[in-house]
Amino acid sequence: MILPLLSFLFGIIVLVWSADRFVAGSASTASHFGMPRLLVGMLVIGFGTSAPEMVVSALAASSGNTEIGLGNAYGSNIANIALILGLTALIHPIAVHSGVLRKELPILAVVTALAAYQVWDGRLTRLEAILLLVAFAGLLAWSIHKGLRHRADAPPGHTERELGAGGMPIARALFWLALGLILLVASSRVLVWSAVEIAKLLEVSDLVIGLTIVALGTSLPELASTVVAVRRGEHDIAVGNVLGSNLFNTLLVVGIAVAIEPTVVPPEIFSRDMVVMGALTLALFVVCFGFQGPGRVQRFEGAALLSVFLVYNTYLVSGAVS
Repeated sequence: MILPLLSFLFGIIVLVWSADRFVAGSASTASHFGMPRLLVGMLVIGFGTSAPEMVVSALAASSGNTEIGLGNAYGSNIANIALILGLTALIHPIAVHSGVLRKELPILAVVTALAAYQVWDGRLTRLEAILLLVAFAGLLAWSIHKGLRHRADAPPGHTERELGAGGMPIARALFWLALGLILLVASSRVLVWSAVEIAKLLEVSDLVIGLTIVALGTSLPELASTVVAVRRGEHDIAVGNVLGSNLFNTLLVVGIAVAIEPTVVPPEIFSRDMVVMGALTLALFVVCFGFQGPGRVQRFEGAALLSVFLVYNTYLVSGAVS
């Protein structure tokens, strides 16, 4: 028990430091290449911080533990909205400036509905996995195309204030982006390993491990990067990070895992986990869309999201140990 605990603490320390370097490097790289910050959040940071979910779910599926993979993907989506945005908004209210969000948020809602439809019949087939991967490829191409067409995504002068007039040199920015990403993934893997070892000692089921400890562990890069991004004033990167990560998890992570090993889906994933994930996605849609002006996630809304996360995980753990 001592080694997993020490590994867990070490992973947290490395994670927080590397997240700061990763966001700084990605923001400066965006400045040099003229990329919109939302695109950076959805692709660079979203893909990089979703790497732990992809690795864990693929390894779990290849070893026959598909429930860990599914729990990891769907549990991470719940954590991204309820824990990450909730906790981040408590620290600092999140302003949603970008009009592009009006397109990405409905896409996330549709993808979430697709995920619920696929698990409704209690199984995920390789054909459904291919559908998810094709949808992901199309979404990725569309995001790049739209992002590069909206270089003037922020108000005039806003980019310069956020990223700095010159930023760091491009070589240094790329170095910190790469090193930060590597350390984010490595430290999250250490956290997941230590958390799973602790969970095994407590004799918790694979699905609950995936939904709670593994999902939380693999979501820590998103948490650290989002908190740092908001503290730096990179609000679009923060929200884009969550949107991108949830899209990656639902389409790519689940798609890869099921393509490796088609699986029978436990009924509670649809009746419990999908309900929570769908409700949180709808809440994110309402809060960020900003029907009466620019959207903003206030502190009280962050507290409500965080409360949902705590109640949901308490329910999972209490049911597992009862």
